Amino acid sequence: MTEALIDLLRAVEAVKYGEFELSHGGTSDYYVDKYLFETDPDCLDAIAAAFADRVDDETLAGVALGAVPLAAATSVAAGSPYVIVRKQAKEYGTGNQIEGTFEEGEEVVVLEDIATTGQSAVDAVEALQEAGAVVERVLVVVDREEGATENLAEAGVELESLLTASDLLDEQPDT
Repeated sequence: MTEALIDLLRAVEAVKYGEFELSHGGTSDYYVDKYLFETDPDCLDAIAAAFADRVDDETLAGVALGAVPLAAATSVAAGSPYVIVRKQAKEYGTGNQIEGTFEEGEEVVVLEDIATTGQSAVDAVEALQEAGAVVERVLVVVDREEGATENLAEAGVELESLLTASDLLDEQPDT
């Protein structure tokens, strides 16, 4: 599955080379464009199938905005409900930070697109735990291998990735 997924991400040119600023403020000589793989039906289907193989009876949680398509597609593939976790509670309507429902004590697995430091996943885990969920795992499409595993471990959560940056960059083109 790993090679097939790498081929799909490369086919949609999701990996870019150059100089890029990352969401945590650092820079990188490559960028994984989640919107290219999340909006391609073949990529989205493959990711959802791979995630569905790794979940049991857990409710899924997609971190807004990037992981919402992943959570929705995986929900259909796995037959599992999902919730959406916002970065912060909205200031209108219901004022929710978590959209959707789960029971207190229910197991929830967080889905994420790309993990660099893992901070957005840690924030989502904390919000879910404060709302009564039991969260032990985060599933991510690509782990950039820049501290997310360690940061999530400090929060008591395991990071599982479909791919790592090493997998994707193994045969990088000349830049």
